[in-house]
Order: sequence, then structure tokens, then C-alpha cells
Amino acid sequence: MSDTASPVAAQPRLSMTEFIALMGMMFATIAFSIDAMLPALPEIAEELTPDAPTLAQLILTSFVLGMGIGTFFAGPLSDRFGRKRIIVAGAALYMAGAALAYVAPTLEMVLIARVIQGLGAAGPRVVSLAMVRDLYSGRQMARVVSFAMLVFTLFPAVAPLIGAAIIAGFGWRAIFIVFLLFSVISVGWLTIRQPETLPPQLRRSLQPAVLGAGLREALSHRQMQLSILVQTLIFGALFGTISSIQQVFDLTYDQGENFPYWFAAMALIAAPAAPLNGRLVIRLGMRPLVRQALWIQAGLSALALAAFMSGVFGDAEYWAYFAWSVTVFAMLGFTIGNLNALALEPLGHIAGLASSLMGSLATIGGAALGATIGQLYDGTPIPLATATGLCALLGAMIMLKMPREGV
Repeated sequence: MSDTASPVAAQPRLSMTEFIALMGMMFATIAFSIDAMLPALPEIAEELTPDAPTLAQLILTSFVLGMGIGTFFAGPLSDRFGRKRIIVAGAALYMAGAALAYVAPTLEMVLIARVIQGLGAAGPRVVSLAMVRDLYSGRQMARVVSFAMLVFTLFPAVAPLIGAAIIAGFGWRAIFIVFLLFSVISVGWLTIRQPETLPPQLRRSLQPAVLGAGLREALSHRQMQLSILVQTLIFGALFGTISSIQQVFDLTYDQGENFPYWFAAMALIAAPAAPLNGRLVIRLGMRPLVRQALWIQAGLSALALAAFMSGVFGDAEYWAYFAWSVTVFAMLGFTIGNLNALALEPLGHIAGLASSLMGSLATIGGAALGATIGQLYDGTPIPLATATGLCALLGAMIMLKMPREGV
């Protein structure tokens, strides 16, 4: 498999800089929709579920669940009707979910609305990845995704601050209005500036026989099978961390008031991992970078767990938790983009279907695992460090079986 652009690259295209920025905005829909809600969790819990405040975490994982389900459909639809149409349709569903969440009177209704939001967000998420694969392949694709992930990783730096400012001025429900505005801006940019990347002659039928053949082909590749497993473990660790992070800051370390600022610092410190991966991947390859990142994370989590259990840092334990959390977020920069590129390397002709299958299974599995990890919160970061270390260790062991990439 060549690292050069795919045949579709002959279509009109944006400059690489603008394309990366636009794809970053598409990816950032997910980060913004999750992280901007973090400062709202205490108020949501107090208003909607005062007897079981941990249930407010489901505001995050319900969105991820909807995204995982929607991801399964977005790719095949984009293979049939084109990339831009499905992104726009997904954005419309996302905005409908945001509007419903704004007026929802109960936690159950908010959770339903968040699932709808997640269903819609699957369009920008998975179809933008297929767009990248339409234009690039191999290590070049991994490089483009890595730099686009920089935008994705920078958004968590500002999302909780934006959420906190909105809550202070207008209440937690107003966050959903901002989600509406963000979607209008990002999808409007794509609609106006980005040419369609999948020409009509390359589109695929939605007939069951054709879809079934595509699913069987995608799942027959070892890269796809192992990438789904490893991404599930990584997403589980990530969603578990995000689900419980506000409670750890507030209840464990009494840093609730400063949480948005500390979270922003975490994101900013971790952000260089994605562009660093983009520079290293051309020289070192995708598989070695993922493998080493997971081994390192497993080791760091073991050290953090030992520190949390022994109390060796005393009153300074918060700083150990902060530093360890940074490494969890940085792990994404060295793994997710590379795993996507590895899985899609032999599947450019069914990129939409393949990215949907991979994204759906990994996201749903990661959401279920992350929700379970989040609910294990016991007033300490010990369950989180244990689960993250185990996820990284299993992922690293699976990566030993990953076939070598084509060059």
C-alpha cells in the first residue's frame, strides 16, 4: 500500500492546512460535546438526581453510546450518498438533540436527548475520517489525522472553561445552545469550502448483499480486528477517566472550583502528543508507536497506582494524579490516529463502511467499559488507575499480534 494520495486525490481539494483544520473541527465536535458538560455535572446532579449524584456521569456516556450506534450507519450511508450530505444530515440530528436537551425536564429525557446528539455527531466523526481516507492513505493518512487530532485535543483545554462561563452566566442548559452554534459554524465551513471527496462513480449500493460483502471483507482483515479491540480498550480508559474526573477533582482533592483551569492545563500539556506523532509516524511507522505508547502507559499507571495506594506523596498526591492524567490524554495522540490508518490501509474502496464498523464497535465497547469504570469511583483514583493500567497492558499485548503495515 502506497503512502501517497489515493486516486480520488485528483478531485479538487483544499490546501492541506485548511483541510487539516476543517477535519480537526469535525473531530472536535465530539470533544466539545463531552468536555463542555463536565463543569455542569454537579448542578445537573443536584437538580435532576440529588439522591444518586454519580448517575450524572451518564450525561457523558449516553452521548458516546448514541455516537457508537450512529457510527454504524453513517459510513455506509456516506458510501452511497456522498460524504457531505451525511455530515450535514448528522449535524441536523445533533442540533435536534441539543434543542431537546435544553428543554428536557428530567434526567431520563436529557439522557435520551444526549443519545440523539450522539447519533448525529456520528456523521461528522466517522465521515470526516472517510474523507481523509478518500484523499490520503498509509502513513500520510496517519500524519493528517495526527495533526487534525491536535485541534481535537486542544478543544478540551477550552471546553470546560466555556462550559463554566456559560453556567455562571446563563445556567447549565444554555450549554446546549452553544452546541447548536458550534455545529452551524463547523458544518457551514465544510459545506461552503470542502468539495465532495467521493465521486458518484465510486459510490456503493446499500443493497444487503453488497453491505454484507463489505462487512465480511472489513472483518476479514487482521488489522481491522485488532484495531477494534485495542481502540475499545483505549476508549474505555479515556471515557472512564473523563466520567469520573470532575468528582476526583472536587471530592477527592477539593479542587472543584478550579477544575476547568486544571483540565485546560491537562489538555494543553497533552496536546503536543498528536503533532509529535505526525512527525514520527513517517519515520518510525504506526504499529511501533502504538505499541510503545501502550507499554509506557501500562507502566505509568502501575507506578501511579502504587503511589495512590501507599500514600507516599502525602498532601502532594494531587500532583501525581494530575501528571498521570496528562499521560492518559497524551496516549490518544500516539494511538487512535495510527490505529485508524492501520485498519483502513487495505480498505480504501469501502472506507465509509469500514470506518463505521470500526468506530461503532470500538465506541460502543469503550462507552460500556468507560461507564463501568466511572461507576467504580470510591472517593480515590485507585479504581481508575487500576482499570487504565489493565486496559493499556491488554492493548499492548494485542498489538504484538498486529500485522506489519504496508510501505
